[in-house]
Amino acid sequence: MDSANPLGRFLRARRETTSPFRAGQPWSGRRRTPGLRREEVAQLSGVSTDYYTRLEQGRERRPSAQVVDALARAFGLNHEETAHLHRLARTARPPVRRRGGGTVGPSLLRLMDGWHHTPALVLDRRLDVLAGNRLGRALFAGMLDQGETNLVRFTFLSPDARDFYPEWERVARSTLAALRAGGGDLTDDPELTELVGELSLKSQEFRGLWARHDVRGKAHEAKSLHHHQVGELTLTYDSFTVDSARDQQLVVYQAESGSVSEQALALLGTVAADLPAAPAVDGWVRQTLPGPRPQS
Repeated sequence: MDSANPLGRFLRARRETTSPFRAGQPWSGRRRTPGLRREEVAQLSGVSTDYYTRLEQGRERRPSAQVVDALARAFGLNHEETAHLHRLARTARPPVRRRGGGTVGPSLLRLMDGWHHTPALVLDRRLDVLAGNRLGRALFAGMLDQGETNLVRFTFLSPDARDFYPEWERVARSTLAALRAGGGDLTDDPELTELVGELSLKSQEFRGLWARHDVRGKAHEAKSLHHHQVGELTLTYDSFTVDSARDQQLVVYQAESGSVSEQALALLGTVAADLPAAPAVDGWVRQTLPGPRPQS
């Protein structure tokens, strides 16, 4: 996961995607490099060109918090991107964390199982599905029936993903941005390194999007889905941090009241009613939908 020089790779990616016009740089004829030049970033940040070059090349790895903030302003980073940059530079206090997402607490599982009209999943920072209520598992049955529990791997490697996500490219970008946001300080996590390595080897699209270093956590977004049993759905999700397990996030999906999607979700709920409740121990246990999957 860019373990050799994650800070430098992020800085270079942001420099190459930052518009000189938006950064307030005057037009100076044809540019040989996309985005900003190193000397322009250095000028905007109030550091020397040599110092900034050493940051990109990994010869300087510990800039001060003030320098990191200045770089964030130069690139026009938002709050999440700035926090990610601080983590890479190790100027932020390291969070207390485990390597895995851990077991989902029984009280949270009971709460989710009481939501009969609302799909819900619990994800870890690698976007592994740790648990889901009946409707959540029914919604993502196309992934879970394959034995897949990682949203990133499903998005880039499963042939069904482009059918499930009609707006696949947008979903792919937001999924990787969420993986960056969640796993930015997990550069020593072997499972995350293995996931990124596998996807980099098997997916050219993953390699291209991963190199952009986009950062945006899962928070609130509308998403179009095509479910193999109930058809088209437009759902909005909201994501919540689980205070008792900071490596976990609860993602809850909703359909607009009175919409066709709400009707489709209600239909899916009749199928989900036959599923057992989520297990209270031992993390995620995959449950498949009853009956054979229709052929497309």
